Amino acid sequence: MTATTLDTRKYKALLTSVLPVAIQIEEEYERMLAAAGKLMEIPEEKMTEEQGRLLSLLAILIEKYEDEHYPVPRTPRHEMLAFLLEQRHLTPKDLWPVIGSKSRVSEMLAGKRPLTKEQAKKLAGFFHVQVDLFL
Repeated sequence: MTATTLDTRKYKALLTSVLPVAIQIEEEYERMLAAAGKLMEIPEEKMTEEQGRLLSLLAILIEKYEDEHYPVPRTPRHEMLAFLLEQRHLTPKDLWPVIGSKSRVSEMLAGKRPLTKEQAKKLAGFFHVQVDLFL
């Protein structure tokens, strides 16, 4: 992987035009979103190194603000499991080979049995999702 050289003159001009800041108020958040939106309209093959770096910086600032001000509530594990089954048009029977038995799958889906770390890993692999969804 080769690193592309950053043209500091061009990057400074971009920074001056956007003035990225650690977002503290909604107006700054909206301004950063608008700037990121403009950059995302640029086709990837036409985006300069400087534009790409600025977009990465804006994404970090926006994500930090959103994590603090718009946290995503955690979904109970059994509800997440049921949701993934539904979205993939699967039935609890499809989980029997992953979890080990019909009764365990039923108990998990009912929220009566917690998932072990090993089961969470198996389910994450089965659904191709992050293991965090089940922990």
